Amino acid sequence: MRKLLLLLFTLTLVKSSFAQTSGLSGTVVDSVTHIAIANVTVKLEDGHTDITNEDGKFHFKNVSGQKLTVTAIGYRKEVILLSAYRNGQLINLVPQQTQLQDVVITSNNLNPYKAISETDIRLRGVSNSQEVLRMVPGLFIGQHQGGGKAEQIFLRGFDNDHGTDINMSVDGMPINMVSQAHGQGYADSHFIIPETIERTTYKKGMYDAEKGDLAVTGWVNFKTADAISGNTIKIDAGQFDTYRALAMVNLLSNDARAKGQSWYAASEYRFSNSYFDNPQHFNRLNFFTKYHGTLGAHNILSVSASSMYSNWKASGQIPESAVEQGIIGFYGALDPNEGGVTSRTNVNALLITTLNNNDIIKNQLYYSRYKFDLHTNFTFYLVDTVNGDEIRQREARNLFGYNGSYLNERYLGNIKLTSEFGLNTRLDATRGSELSHTVNNFTLLDAIKLGDITETGSGAYLSETFRFSPRFTINTGLRFDQFYYRYYNRLPVDSTLNGAGVYTAANHILSPKLNFYYQASDKAQLYLFMGKGFHSNDARVVVAEKGLQTLPAAYGADLGTVFKPAKSILINAAVWYSYLQKEYVYAGDGGTVDFSGRTRRVGIDLSARYQLGTLLYFDADLNYAHGRAVDDPAGKNYIPLAPVWSSTGGMTYVFKDGFNGSLRYRWLGNRPANEEYSLRAEGYFINDLVLNYTKKRYEVGVTINNLFNVKWKETQFETLTRLKGEQPINNIAFTAGTRFFAIGHVAYNF
Repeated sequence: MRKLLLLLFTLTLVKSSFAQTSGLSGTVVDSVTHIAIANVTVKLEDGHTDITNEDGKFHFKNVSGQKLTVTAIGYRKEVILLSAYRNGQLINLVPQQTQLQDVVITSNNLNPYKAISETDIRLRGVSNSQEVLRMVPGLFIGQHQGGGKAEQIFLRGFDNDHGTDINMSVDGMPINMVSQAHGQGYADSHFIIPETIERTTYKKGMYDAEKGDLAVTGWVNFKTADAISGNTIKIDAGQFDTYRALAMVNLLSNDARAKGQSWYAASEYRFSNSYFDNPQHFNRLNFFTKYHGTLGAHNILSVSASSMYSNWKASGQIPESAVEQGIIGFYGALDPNEGGVTSRTNVNALLITTLNNNDIIKNQLYYSRYKFDLHTNFTFYLVDTVNGDEIRQREARNLFGYNGSYLNERYLGNIKLTSEFGLNTRLDATRGSELSHTVNNFTLLDAIKLGDITETGSGAYLSETFRFSPRFTINTGLRFDQFYYRYYNRLPVDSTLNGAGVYTAANHILSPKLNFYYQASDKAQLYLFMGKGFHSNDARVVVAEKGLQTLPAAYGADLGTVFKPAKSILINAAVWYSYLQKEYVYAGDGGTVDFSGRTRRVGIDLSARYQLGTLLYFDADLNYAHGRAVDDPAGKNYIPLAPVWSSTGGMTYVFKDGFNGSLRYRWLGNRPANEEYSLRAEGYFINDLVLNYTKKRYEVGVTINNLFNVKWKETQFETLTRLKGEQPINNIAFTAGTRFFAIGHVAYNF
């Protein structure tokens, strides 16, 4: 395998020597921030297009026609006469109100969700951390342990728990925590300040060679702004003792920013008692700062740092039977001691180097210091009828990582070839990963799991893109992932291991990818994606199973289209398929290893966007997934909590200097809560409303969640519970979704 990787690397370097720099080239920058703009569409009259890279650069080998058209969502279109164009010059794009008519259909765009994601975040905006995730069509989230815990994620017929099988990152730094005390892939994104997010890039499925661990249902990367146009102070206040304060300020002079240098800082503080009968006393403090600038003529450096601290009390999950019997109310709690404390501090540095032949080298280093301490009680008095079943999960972690890539573009005749070779590695060193039976949060009754985890994951990939004509593109990829696990078990008695001591294991997997893009017309692109990925597992599973098939393969395919039947209508539709081999799952709440067999899912995704004039923007997403366990008999092969039907959408009214807002809906259909579908997780339909009055210097507004005050269950689980002095009962345990919740804000820009 090492020889294969060395060969791929050597081929990439050899091919780079054939790079051609003749023809037409240039760089696109933002006229306000003077920062290079990536993903801009540059088009010649003969139909040839190019997409700017992260350095804002584009290049054509052959030039024909009399003009060059430059378009990007959120910017004014520029049409440049080639007779007046100086090769290699800067092209300044002027920001303007986002228009769907600026979306250009091209086979050169390798991400069919690009146009929708860029349009949505610019027009809809992000009002809170949950809205960040809801930007992904078909992705649903649920909170069931207070605002400080990572949300439960549902996508494409998968219950991803808190991040299993979905790869999440911010500026290329992973959000997911592998082998986390609560569950594999735990993805707490609450350290991201929503106002700092410039765009959200995502893709469904396992089709990108760049993405490895956890990327089965897809991946999401949040890109923070390299620069901000001005300073902002914002104050929020609302029901249930909810408050928030935000400040974002530039730290460099106007002269420095005019030279393409940017440094800004943002901070927020949140407090809320929330809508439950048991006050949440939720506190969170976030800080973020980022520098972005040029180092000489060939290097761009981005360095960011952030810190988050949060603590809260939670109402947790309550049995339906307790509500039906009138023991507690719909928003009540049975254990007032649930809650937690979590913190995360990050440093992230990215250096982008452009060589003389326009090849691009990226080097990224990141570090996170993470602490987690969670107190929960799901079963109440099921096991311990005297003290209760409260558990404590905690850990302290150091996370080190590196991402590197080399990108080369060249021509073989009239075929444009783009080669990317990359390396990824991360080291998670976790100390005191604990699962304990406690009382009153901190009094230890029984240690269930206690140990230190060291997990190293490394990957190498090669991606080749062949653009045969303006209409037809093929992307091929090959990825290799290698994992090493070390678990130091500190307990003499463990349910899955043979006593205290050090346990080690390793595994690896090779994942090929193949993607086709065809531009049927200037209004439609067709695509076919095929690929292999893998379901990763917790280190405590791998060492217990001695490495036996602990990287089960995942296979998938997407057949879809991006379609513009009119200049202000955009449609994305796909039918998809996924198959997973058997897997072992570590249950963080019980410290046990559960076996799950093969699964198969098929589904349909449909997204539509329509802009009426310049003021009204309509969006709708409809998703269907049919999933079953392959090895179980019919009627007992449902996948618990897997979403079947879901839809989101809304209407947004945008007026640059005046009233604006949106009315949105979320619908999640009924779904099975267990394999036999004898218990049902009830669906819901709720509406949210945003109203703002925006001027150049200030904005006032109000956000209302659950506009019609519907009683709904945000998360639901089949759970065997016992209340004190009663018999066990197997029923649905749930966390109530927000009731009518209004919060207002005032923002001042300077």
